[in-house]
Amino acid sequence: MAILDVRPGLIEALSVMRDHVDAARFPLPLPGAPRARRDRQELLAQLDDYLMPRLRAPQAPLLAVIGGSTGAGKSTLVNSLVGRRVSEAGVLRPTTRTPVLVCHPRDREWFAEPRILPGFTRECVAGLPRQDCWEPDPRRREALREGRRAAGQPCLRLETADALPPGLALLDAPDVDSLVTGNRELAGQLICAADIWVLVTTAARYADALPWHLLRSAKEYDVALVTVLDRVPHQIADEVSRHYAALLTKAGLGDVPRFTVPELPESADGGGLLPRTAVHELREWLRYCAEDSLARDAAARRTARGVLNSLRRRMPALAGASAAQHAAVVRLTGHVAAAYRGAAERVTESVARGDVLCGAALARWRGYPACGPEELRYALADGCAALLRTAVDQADEAAARRWRLDPAEVVYPVSCDDGEDGLAERISGAVERWCTALTDLAYEEARFARDGERAPFDPEDIAALLGVALLGGRRGRSAGERLAERLGALAALRLRDRAADELDAMVDGLLRSERERRLAPLDDLEVSARQQSALIATFSVLRKVS
Repeated sequence: MAILDVRPGLIEALSVMRDHVDAARFPLPLPGAPRARRDRQELLAQLDDYLMPRLRAPQAPLLAVIGGSTGAGKSTLVNSLVGRRVSEAGVLRPTTRTPVLVCHPRDREWFAEPRILPGFTRECVAGLPRQDCWEPDPRRREALREGRRAAGQPCLRLETADALPPGLALLDAPDVDSLVTGNRELAGQLICAADIWVLVTTAARYADALPWHLLRSAKEYDVALVTVLDRVPHQIADEVSRHYAALLTKAGLGDVPRFTVPELPESADGGGLLPRTAVHELREWLRYCAEDSLARDAAARRTARGVLNSLRRRMPALAGASAAQHAAVVRLTGHVAAAYRGAAERVTESVARGDVLCGAALARWRGYPACGPEELRYALADGCAALLRTAVDQADEAAARRWRLDPAEVVYPVSCDDGEDGLAERISGAVERWCTALTDLAYEEARFARDGERAPFDPEDIAALLGVALLGGRRGRSAGERLAERLGALAALRLRDRAADELDAMVDGLLRSERERRLAPLDDLEVSARQQSALIATFSVLRKVS
């Protein structure tokens, strides 16, 4: 019997939304970004491991995840409910490293196949379809598990037990407060896959912050929840139970089913099982949820509907965090663009003032033509490269200063992959190509002179004079006059305009290339406006069909 009524288009809308959530990125360290990353992972876990499988297979068995803090006795509780040792229990922490799922043999096909918890590889016992061989040697078994975890493939160990009623599976999850980060993340993912959350705490830790954080999360999502107060000394069991009940009522959780497991003398035999009487009430409650159609329907429907309703709050928040990421990228990009626009303007002003024709270049010009055109062009090229290097450095300093003040708190990528030598080579190469373009223009003009009635001239001399006229400012006026004498006024003006266009193109190309290199790390973040709009659009569609 189906326990959920799935409206047409709901699964498709959830699938599209899931893809957009998976594509969302929150890489910049903005306020709220860590929460957005956690929410994204939690949403994916709930969609992949619970909601989508549940909606696609409403008749699937209920999954009760046993979760809680370190040393709460989760594995012992599972073993006791099953009636035999299926999960490792002991004093070593963390005990549960690979989650264990126990179901009735009749339900094994639901959990052996990747319809439920599809991201997990299965460690199967005899009689179950094999994705992996079950390794009897504990040391080799743990080595296999570690290898799969290192490869990013979490494992799920499957067990069957006739003691469990058909239609119900128990999952012993790792500690939610484990010192091992991977175990904590795995525990959170498994809790998100539950039809029923079974939160286990102890008499010594029931007032800690962690159990109450989980309880508040369960209330927020309106999931089917049950709490177990475990390891309560039998002498004070009634008093501790009453106090815990009062805390639950105060938190608005007074209607949550609550069970107390006393710590009886016969519980300390080290066998990993509690007396049947200690877990009788919890076992019967779980059996009732599995066998009573109304209770089963209510548990699954409540959790699924709670997750769907929680999307009304979580998806807009995720879209808002995405918008903040994109706005930060736009701001950071604007800082770099503004800095390099300023660099281009400074280069233009420096060229107009003739700042390049100084030092060695000015000395060569004053000694020209004795020094020869080649030496003059080399000196001009060095001065032009120094001007461009200064402009790039100033642009980087200005952009880095703005980035330090930005809320994104991202370190400006001043040093590129190829280092300082790479920048010098790129500038030198750009200037050299421009000098070659000047020489090509001069030789082209020389061919026109030979074909016409003008007197021949040396193209190398024309190229040197052209460089001085463009880069020398007022000090280079005499170079322009010499060009006019050799080529004629109109030809000299035309040649100078073409050389100026080449200079502008070289400067613009170099600065644009350097700017794009600085922005490449931002581009690699793949944060775009489409990310936010896709989240909002798919959520709007989901609201219409849910």
